[in-house]
Amino acid sequence: MKSVTLRKWTLSLFAAISVVGLAACGSQSAPAPSASTPSTTPAAAPAPAPATTAPKVEGTLSFYTSQPDTDAAALIEGFTKKYPDVKVELFRSGTEEVVSRLQAEEKAGQVKADVLLVADAPTFASLKKQDLLLSYSSPEAADIPADYKDADGAYTGTKVMATVLAVNSNKVKTMPDSWKVLTSPEASGKAIMPSPLYSGAAAYNVGVLTRQADFGWDYMQGLKTNAMTVIKGNGAVLKSVAGGEKDYGMIVDYLVARAKTEGSPVEMVYPSEGVPVITEPIGIMKASQNQEAAKAFVDFVLSEDGQKLAASLGYTPIRKGVAAPAGLKSIEEIKVLSASINELEAAREDDKKKFGEMMGGK
Repeated sequence: MKSVTLRKWTLSLFAAISVVGLAACGSQSAPAPSASTPSTTPAAAPAPAPATTAPKVEGTLSFYTSQPDTDAAALIEGFTKKYPDVKVELFRSGTEEVVSRLQAEEKAGQVKADVLLVADAPTFASLKKQDLLLSYSSPEAADIPADYKDADGAYTGTKVMATVLAVNSNKVKTMPDSWKVLTSPEASGKAIMPSPLYSGAAAYNVGVLTRQADFGWDYMQGLKTNAMTVIKGNGAVLKSVAGGEKDYGMIVDYLVARAKTEGSPVEMVYPSEGVPVITEPIGIMKASQNQEAAKAFVDFVLSEDGQKLAASLGYTPIRKGVAAPAGLKSIEEIKVLSASINELEAAREDDKKKFGEMMGGK
């Protein structure tokens, strides 16, 4: 009886020891969670995003413009001071010749221009319609009035240039106040204007003036009847009036202000009826081989520094907050004669043809 009892006690003790041993083994392989020990492994911290750097602005930039040579050179100098790794190659001529060259290059499938800066918005509207312009909304364009930039970013005005009357002050003592002086007897054979077949500004002026109720094509016929001389560009008009060859000229305002500052006997008149205004837009060609440099160039032209440079050259800036140079009116002070950009663009070639036929193909 004792042996049976002893065997039962031994088996019970062995079972207890086994339970304790299993518990100990379990506590080593999977410790129970406590308040200070999280029950799950924390997620690894996300890897930092790779740093991005802006593309380097370098290489060759082809710049086509109708600006005067000295002004284009000053603009290029200002830009390359900021971006010394860019070499700017310049092609300069009248707006119509610049655009003709672009069209020939496009037809041959070899557009060389990266950036275009010429006289007027209708020219750019035509190029946009042909899908030749890159859409680029420069951050610098925020301070430029909406009326002077394309809603899709195809082009943006760079300055304000009014076409005014230039008068030789040695030969004319009483200053006129109307465009009608150019069709008056006192101006017969004594007035000069740029050709719309060469100058984009002149083409714009013809388009705008012929769409005003007080002018129209009758006014152009009056200029013909009064022996208006038509010459290649605005610079030639200034030379003729400042030199005394002609008494009156139809010309962009900054040239007159600049010549007067330099001592030429010229006065500038903003006619009471109002004046056509161009903005010399800038845009990037879609075929550009150096878009980064092209965008940097556009940004510079529209920036405060670029606009101050324009003012130092005698232009009225288009950017808000940059003052016009002495002798010129700001856009807020000018009575502007205007017409629909789309209508001007659509009728441009017909207007030029009609003017050429009327004036003898000049």
